[in-house]
Amino acid sequence: MLKIGVHRIAMANPADVSGLQRLIDDKAIDPQAVVASIGKTEGNGGANDFTRALATLSAATLLGGYLEMPPDEVAKRVAFVWSGGCEGVLSPHMTVFTRQETAGDDGASPGGRLALSVQRTRSFRPEEVGRLVEVREVAAAVGRALDDLGADPGDVHYVQVKGPLLTPAGIADAAARGQSVVTTDPNRSKAYARGATALGVAVGLGEVAADAVTEEVIATDMNLYSAVAATSAGGELTDCEVLVFANSPRATGDYRIGHAFLADAADLDGARTALRNAGLEFGCDPSEDQRQRVRAVFAKAEAPVGGLLRGYRTTMLSDADINYERHARAAVGAILTAVTGDPRIFVSGGTEHQAPPGQAPLAAIVEV
Repeated sequence: MLKIGVHRIAMANPADVSGLQRLIDDKAIDPQAVVASIGKTEGNGGANDFTRALATLSAATLLGGYLEMPPDEVAKRVAFVWSGGCEGVLSPHMTVFTRQETAGDDGASPGGRLALSVQRTRSFRPEEVGRLVEVREVAAAVGRALDDLGADPGDVHYVQVKGPLLTPAGIADAAARGQSVVTTDPNRSKAYARGATALGVAVGLGEVAADAVTEEVIATDMNLYSAVAATSAGGELTDCEVLVFANSPRATGDYRIGHAFLADAADLDGARTALRNAGLEFGCDPSEDQRQRVRAVFAKAEAPVGGLLRGYRTTMLSDADINYERHARAAVGAILTAVTGDPRIFVSGGTEHQAPPGQAPLAAIVEV
C-alpha cells in the first residue's frame, strides 16, 4: 500500500526553506520519504527566471544535509517543480509530498486514496525540445506511472510535468552542430515545450491517439488536449519530471484528488466543482472548517480567446508592459483564494493542449 503525505509550506523568499526544516526537525516530515515538491516563487516566470533554480538548490541543499548526499544527487531523487510569478494575491510557497510504502493491503478505501508516482524522461537536446520525441518520452513516463500506481487512466486527476525550454546557450549549441530548433525565441519556446509535454500526457492516458500527434500540431491544434495535464517549462533542467496523481486502490490515507476545468479566468463555479470532485461536500461555498481540509490547489491560467471575457474586452493580450500570463495568473489566483481562503495556490501560465481552447485545468487535494 502507498501513503502520500501533503505539506503546504509558506516561503519568505525563493531561498527560504526554514518551514521545511522545522517540519523535518519536528518529525512531521521524514526526509527519506520526500519524493516531490511543487511550488511558487516570486520570479517573472520567463526564460530568465532564476528564482526557480535558486529554490531548487536551497531545498536540495537542506535535504542533502539530512540524506547525506550532495544537492545534485538530491535533485535526481526528488522532483522539484517551481513556477515563477506570484502576481496579485498569490503567496510564495512549496507543497512537499512524501511517499511511504507498507506491506499488505489493509486500509484500502472505496474509490481509492491519493497516490503519486514520480517519473523522469531522459535528457533532451535543444533540437528535441517542443517536438515529437518529447511527446513520446513523456507518454512512456505516464505509462510507467500507471503501472507503478496500479491505476487506470480514469483514476488520474492531475499530471504535472516540468520540462526544459530553449535557452540562448542551447540554441547556440544546436546551431553549432547544424541542428535547427523549434524557435529561436526562448520565451516563445515555452509554448512548444508545454504543448509537447501536454500531448505526451494525452497520448499516455489514451486521451489522444498517438498517430494524431505530428510535429505540425504541437502548439497549433488546440483541439487536441489532455483533461488532466498541467505543464511548465524552465531553463533549470534538461529532462522532464512527470508527476502523476491519482486516486488509487493501492493507496491509503486521508487524501483524495479531484479536477475540473475553469471556463475562464473568473470561473468560481469551476473552482467549486474541483473541490467537490475531490470529495469536499459543501453548499454554496466551503465553510471555514471545510476550507481547512483543502490541502493543495493546482491550476493553469490563460487569457480569454480574442481577449474577450464574457463578451467584454480585456487588455491581457494587448498590454505591452505586462505579459498575458501574469495577468491571467493574478486573476485565477484571486478567484481560487476567494473560494479556498488560502493564497498559497499554484497557478502556472499557458494552457497549450492542457484543456479545451479558452479553458484551463484545475486540480485540488482535500482531506476526506
